[in-house]
Amino acid sequence: MEEKSKDPLHGKRLDAILEELVDYYDGFEKLGEQINIKCFTDNPSINSSLKFLRKTDWARTKVESLYLYVLRQKKKNEKPEI
Repeated sequence: MEEKSKDPLHGKRLDAILEELVDYYDGFEKLGEQINIKCFTDNPSINSSLKFLRKTDWARTKVESLYLYVLRQKKKNEKPEI
């Protein structure tokens, strides 16, 4: 039996992370307020942002950290089923 990784980023593609963040923040404008980098604030698109994030480790780290924060927020806001 294989052990499942406890790392929420394990197996998660950068494009899926970015799309989920854009969706969570209702677009690039609010995402750009959370992480002030040009690929989110100046004529943003998924493709241009991915290109930048794949080349820039510090920016990717910020995006991954924000994604982990969003996952915690979603989990905290879940209502237990009765």
